Amino acid sequence: MTPQTQNPTRRGRAAALFTALALAAGLAAAHGDVTPQAVDTKDLPQLGDKWLAENPYRANDKAIKTGSSAYNQNCARCHGLEAISGGIAPDLRKLDNDCAGLKDAKKKSACIAEIDEYYTTSVRRGKVRNGAVYMPPFEGILNQEATWAIKSYLETRREKPM
Repeated sequence: MTPQTQNPTRRGRAAALFTALALAAGLAAAHGDVTPQAVDTKDLPQLGDKWLAENPYRANDKAIKTGSSAYNQNCARCHGLEAISGGIAPDLRKLDNDCAGLKDAKKKSACIAEIDEYYTTSVRRGKVRNGAVYMPPFEGILNQEATWAIKSYLETRREKPM
């Protein structure tokens, strides 16, 4: 008897692991180039060098269209197509779920502003924990206009409508 026939469960787990790794590699490759892509924002109102605290493009159709393209080029490979995560990274449709249930308009507005700040900080600085990079920083790659355009797109993909 070979070691494989002595323990068919072990062989099955190894095959399942190999299949999962192969699928993960194929899915990651399917999302495209991992090099961050520049975003053409010339058709959007220019925001200047000082970063704004809240999304100035909220519900702006042109920004949403730009943001959709920018998201697919720079974010979908980890956060999922159409912002539906496959489990690799957080599902960005849920980014402001905590705000959606708030009844008090003042509290809801404050919550949305806090999420906007969290979002821009995360995009600009990335996510690093214990020296491991979970999300690369996009500062210097995505300008303010592109960053807010992506946020505008994500707001159209919310799990819970505001």
